[in-house]
Parts: sequence; structure tokens; C-alpha cells
Amino acid sequence: MASLLDVLFGCSHKNRSFPLTRKQGQRRSAAATVTGTYIVCLDCGKEFAYDWQEMKVVRSKIKDDKGLAAKAAQSYAAGK
Repeated sequence: MASLLDVLFGCSHKNRSFPLTRKQGQRRSAAATVTGTYIVCLDCGKEFAYDWQEMKVVRSKIKDDKGLAAKAAQSYAAGK
């Protein structure tokens, strides 16, 4: 029954992982390229970019990606 509802309405992405930060040498997913941190829907496996400073999922738009990447680089550099 649940799979039929997923086909009709899609996944609600309510069951998500703790934010994961990509380490050097690891595969880089599309979601991780935005901020370096991402979360994963534990039901369907979809990855979402996550802004650790704002503590929320980032809606990725191409024009925003450069600004978010710069912000992530600054916070990474500040942490060293």
C-alpha cells in the first residue's frame, strides 16, 4: 500500500539522515557540491544540500550555487 501511495504522491522526505559533510577524497554528490554538506531521505535515497550555518535544507538554484559554495569555503577555512 505504501509503494502505491509513493507512486501516486511521491515521497514526503520526512525521514532524513543527520547532515553529512563530504571529506576529501570521497565521492562528491550533486547535493554535496552546493555546500559540502548534505542530508539523505532514508525512505527514497534522494540527497539534499544542507546549509550547516543556517541549519536547514538549501533549495539549490544555479545562480545561488556560487554564493553558497563561497560561503561554505569561508566557513571551512575559518574552522582550520
